[in-house]
Amino acid sequence: MGSKYTKRYSEECKRDAIVLVRSSGRTVTEVARELGVRPESLRNWVRREQADRGEGTAGELTSDERGELKRLRRQNREQRQTIEILKRRPSS
Repeated sequence: MGSKYTKRYSEECKRDAIVLVRSSGRTVTEVARELGVRPESLRNWVRREQADRGEGTAGELTSDERGELKRLRRQNREQRQTIEILKRRPSS
């Protein structure tokens, strides 16, 4: 469950942090501490960026694929709700 105090970082901020991790030779934890970001967040950003470049682990979805999956799940849920509503309607 997410905290109501969760910080939101811009895509530019995330990109800059990822570049710093990749170019500095320092650990994710060190860079996160310097930037005031949670190490878990920065690690996730780096992992997602690797997946988007096709360098993720086997079966890991890219950002586009995750977006498509989310859209399809929402569409599926809406269609199931529509079917349930139509089932409840009295037939003519």
